Amino acid sequence: MKVPLHLFIVSLFLFFSSFRVSAQVSSVTNEFSIMFYNTENFFDVENDSITKDEEFTKEGNRRWTSGRLHVKAERLAKVILAAGKWNAPVLVGLCEIENRDVLEMLCRIEPLTRYHYKIIQKESPDSRGIDVALIYRPDLFHPVDYSAIPVVDPDDNSFKTRDILMVSGVLNGCDTIHVFVNHWPSRYGGIMETKKYRRLAAMTLKSSILRILSMRSNAKIVCMGDFNDTPADESLTTIIEAKPTDGAMKGELVNLSARWTSYDIQTIKSKYRWEVFDQFIVSDYFLTPTECFQFKDCEIFNAPFLLEPDISYGGVKPKRTYIGYRYNNGFSDHLPVLLRFSLKGY
Repeated sequence: MKVPLHLFIVSLFLFFSSFRVSAQVSSVTNEFSIMFYNTENFFDVENDSITKDEEFTKEGNRRWTSGRLHVKAERLAKVILAAGKWNAPVLVGLCEIENRDVLEMLCRIEPLTRYHYKIIQKESPDSRGIDVALIYRPDLFHPVDYSAIPVVDPDDNSFKTRDILMVSGVLNGCDTIHVFVNHWPSRYGGIMETKKYRRLAAMTLKSSILRILSMRSNAKIVCMGDFNDTPADESLTTIIEAKPTDGAMKGELVNLSARWTSYDIQTIKSKYRWEVFDQFIVSDYFLTPTECFQFKDCEIFNAPFLLEPDISYGGVKPKRTYIGYRYNNGFSDHLPVLLRFSLKGY
């Protein structure tokens, strides 16, 4: 059948347009990322009888509904894709998620579902029922081992907090990396009053890192999370012994986020003050290029759509889901952070 000339011209135009788009996408796919994001209360709508999640139910103080939950999942998916520069992150560490159900909802959101993210998550003993988790792209990362490492207080059996999630896997078929996802105890109740709990989390993480390094001194280790402490606090400088990028020596841990403390916009804001709670800490060997991997940079993703004017204290602040009990239709009270790298062969 003969195709009319005008239809042929339209088809030709669409073909070359799609070719140009494909070429543009392929030109940036050599850049990949690892992301961490505190999702701020990513709860389902059901009441869990053994956790304190009542406020995030239909009858609770926040009037949390299925519609608001779905909007929250869509917003988080948008952030993940935008932060990855439309090449979705290989690994995404998440905290303040209630369970696997909300993670599965997130991974089904278009167009995030196209990356076929898999989930690693385990219920932790946190009293509110919030956990840490890792989602990963199976085309680029193959997990070989994982464990949920409890943070315990030997003097207080009633103390409960989030586990530290450890995942070891092969990146791009050739480099093994060891990833720790953290959400350390908060400062709620006072900085000094809660300091001991972050020390416990730091000691737990450090012993797990040393265990890996004792088996392989050149291991590629990535620690990411909401540490509820800044890069200058004792838990990270003295216990973890993480050094700034320009101050680290061979065999030491490097806090890639230390320089962010001088930025105008950091990862979380309390009244007038921005702070860096969300961080990446890596083994120095992670920064050494290999045959298929090369570290590029580390950054706070502070896109304008994640921020809103701060009427009370000036400047801007993260656009969160709730302000008090008032629904704000936002994203999170934290900004996401990213570690960018290139993979050879792409």
